[in-house]
Amino acid sequence: MSAPLQTTPAQITASRKKKSFLASPFFRNKLAVVAGIIIVAILFVAIFAPFIAPYDPDAQDLANSLQPASHDHWFGTDKQGRDIFSRVLYGTKTTLFGAVFVVLISIVVGVPVGLISGYFGGRLDNIIMRIWDVLLAFPALLLAFIIVATFGRGFENAVIALGIVYIPMISRIVRSVTLVEKEQSYVEAAKVLGLSHTRIIFRHILPNCFSPILVNATLDLAYAILDLAALSFLGLGVQPPTADWGYMLEEGREYLLISPNTAIASGFAIMITVISFNIFGDGLQSYLDPKQRKSK
Repeated sequence: MSAPLQTTPAQITASRKKKSFLASPFFRNKLAVVAGIIIVAILFVAIFAPFIAPYDPDAQDLANSLQPASHDHWFGTDKQGRDIFSRVLYGTKTTLFGAVFVVLISIVVGVPVGLISGYFGGRLDNIIMRIWDVLLAFPALLLAFIIVATFGRGFENAVIALGIVYIPMISRIVRSVTLVEKEQSYVEAAKVLGLSHTRIIFRHILPNCFSPILVNATLDLAYAILDLAALSFLGLGVQPPTADWGYMLEEGREYLLISPNTAIASGFAIMITVISFNIFGDGLQSYLDPKQRKSK
């Protein structure tokens, strides 16, 4: 008779980590889990919209304009006879990927600036913080309007404008974490060992900033979706005939009393996506925050 299999210490450790993760505050937050599932579904739609959409989003059929929901057109048609359901699916790609690029711009610029500002301090820190104070003194959309008006309307310029607007927020968050981390003993030990400032900043301090960066990026995605929709609604973002939720809202505004399908469909898509990212971000923060994890 063969001897029973023994569990190795590595397997025991992996099992404990798995149980700890599944029992974490994030998975006890049912709303956050549901929000995460919705976000995955939205990402799936954004990637595979060309294969899911039943019609070409730009195909016009003026003879069937402003039709109600039917078997052929689940969400009805807009003023030019285009299938609203297909345009909502394609709008997912435009809106979501645009928001992702907004956040990426803010991270690529804001994170290094925040690290350098917090680590070196002094006059450099004061100059950078005063610049951010000036930018933050303007409402986000107003500053984006100014930038877009300067460089011209369009989707790319709208994304760049919002990326610039979001830089001060992530930069200040990273700076505040850096101010705490640079006083820790491991940083002092690295300096004693003669490590360069660049290595200390990006190899030792930056990893400790990942949690707040990730949480802030998740929440910023929700704000970026709203702001991009607002710019498109005002005619400064996505230009026709590209499918976009904000632009669809503007199109549907003229026909709210006759055929509200376009406005309702795009507005509901924005609402669900923004709420999902906000709830998921809150759940992510509860999991990544050591204080909240200990309290649980």
